[in-house]
Amino acid sequence: MDSTLQLPEADDRSLRLPAHGTTVTAEDLRARLALAADQDDAVEVDASDVESVGQAVLQILVAARNEAQANGHPFRILNPSQAFVERVTSCHLVDAIGLEIGDVQ
Repeated sequence: MDSTLQLPEADDRSLRLPAHGTTVTAEDLRARLALAADQDDAVEVDASDVESVGQAVLQILVAARNEAQANGHPFRILNPSQAFVERVTSCHLVDAIGLEIGDVQ
């Protein structure tokens, strides 16, 4: 099980969520989102590989979106997997995370 977030390619500024977003991966995600927010650019999170996502990861995504908005930066969830969409929807966090349901892969 890959428990770390993949580093983006040089021309790809998005962060890729791991297949299983757990409390263990949440701290790494928080640190990477903080670095992304310091870039004065859009924060993009690729959720295409997500098979399960836990509460800690969801809380960090909500906080990151709030911070991005407060600083006038776009925050996007890219290519959300069906599992990610179902979890976010069941937790009533679609608006809080800024998920656009039409983007489901």
